[in-house]
Amino acid sequence: MAKPIRVMVVDDSALYRKTISDVLSESPTVEVVAAAPNGRIALMKIPDYAPDLITLDMEMPEMDGLATLRELKTQHPKIKTIVFSAHTEKGADLTFKALRLGAVDFVTKPTAAGSMENSLNNIREHLKPKVIAFSNLLEPPTRPLPVKEEVQIKTSAARQMGPRDVIAIGISTGGPSSLVTFFEQLPVKMKQAILIVQHMPPIFTKKLAEQISRVGTVPVHEAVDGEPIVGGVAYIAPGDFHMTVVRENNETSIRINQNPPENYCRPAIDVLFRSVAEIYGQRAVAVVMTGMGKDGLKGSQAMKSAGAAIVAQDEQSSVVWGMPRFIVENDLADAVSSLDNMFASINSFIL
Repeated sequence: MAKPIRVMVVDDSALYRKTISDVLSESPTVEVVAAAPNGRIALMKIPDYAPDLITLDMEMPEMDGLATLRELKTQHPKIKTIVFSAHTEKGADLTFKALRLGAVDFVTKPTAAGSMENSLNNIREHLKPKVIAFSNLLEPPTRPLPVKEEVQIKTSAARQMGPRDVIAIGISTGGPSSLVTFFEQLPVKMKQAILIVQHMPPIFTKKLAEQISRVGTVPVHEAVDGEPIVGGVAYIAPGDFHMTVVRENNETSIRINQNPPENYCRPAIDVLFRSVAEIYGQRAVAVVMTGMGKDGLKGSQAMKSAGAAIVAQDEQSSVVWGMPRFIVENDLADAVSSLDNMFASINSFIL
């Protein structure tokens, strides 16, 4: 049996500490080793309990989540952290600060007015799978790692199929910081449009677009239904909405909808990729980056059938090598790239 991941629960609410601990302990791959009411006490307990991962509330007395993350970054940089965030503008701002300080993921906390049943469901549906995904990282690789090259490009017809008009990106766990790194690589005069599905709730996708816009040379905004797609602009699917592309009257534009979730996700990568395959075909590049689950697999199959080039992030640079792993293991990737060299890999199919 795999070694269970050791988790510390940090929350100022005794009820939440117990609830989170109870739900996580349902999994044989998780061992809750300690709990603490604030960051100060959590830091004192770390040497005795050696957690691999901390679930961290953002608003606590004495030492809040941000202050705790600053200390963890210097004192215990190997410990992974998932933060709890309020589903508000303020909560989104705090979350992005937490991600910049090293938190690997976040879960939105139900409102105070919500029932305990809603809280339990939220922890089971959103926090528990993330913790279990990180437990897989504790195991040594069961297969040899790929040859360590910045970009591993396969001999593929995809490389000789002419110009590409759009780059479609699917990303999840570890996405915000990875997208910042990626957008810092882009040239000033970008010809291709960029379409992004990041698994994230409403409010957060808008904040993410604003954050990325500040660091790169390409303007980024949350997609609006009906807007035309323009080269050199990046569009992020709004939280809780699927994003697709359509072509009418010689103009390609964006459509958003609230059709049922796919792969438990809305927005879903598969939804975007299928529509990009239909409208752009071989004039597209699909990019599957860090994240857990299989979202993007079926969409990538559609993209491959339509002649698009497909790039997957490598294991070493992924926070969670889930989504890109399925692309690689199903022999769909035309290139496997480190995060730091992602645009160079994509560019090899654009030139």
